[in-house]
Amino acid sequence: MTQEILDQRAAAVIEANKYLTLGTVDAAGLPWVTPVYFTPDGHDAFYWASSPQAAHSRNLAARPDVSIAIFDSSVPIGGGSAVYFRAYAAEVPADELEQSAALFAARYPELRSYGAAELSGTADLRLYRAQPTEAWLMVRGSDPDYGTGVDSRRPVWPHD
Repeated sequence: MTQEILDQRAAAVIEANKYLTLGTVDAAGLPWVTPVYFTPDGHDAFYWASSPQAAHSRNLAARPDVSIAIFDSSVPIGGGSAVYFRAYAAEVPADELEQSAALFAARYPELRSYGAAELSGTADLRLYRAQPTEAWLMVRGSDPDYGTGVDSRRPVWPHD
């Protein structure tokens, strides 16, 4: 399997899905995962809006290293594709908020858009961004072209 094919498959998984699973760690070192709907900026950044009081928001404010899985849970067993990330996550800085909020809203025209004022100060929501540091594509063991009989995880975008 060429790196280009791996990268293309991973990009297709990201574009085909609206939710990512975000993994954070609390102060006691206990893991916490939560689904959030997201907007990708290619494969370099993922944006979502959450309450700063949510467990995952509090966790990443103190410990910004996170993990992410993007996958379609509605496919039959054995038919899934997934992309995994290690990332650094934080609230979007004020000087980037207007542009990032517009990018986030563009993926979901059916939803209400939030401006910078609604994502800062005393507002109920904040805009967050995860920036991946490592990424992998799950290749199914039964993949008709590249399967080996056992699911494997292959690095993607290592050349970036």
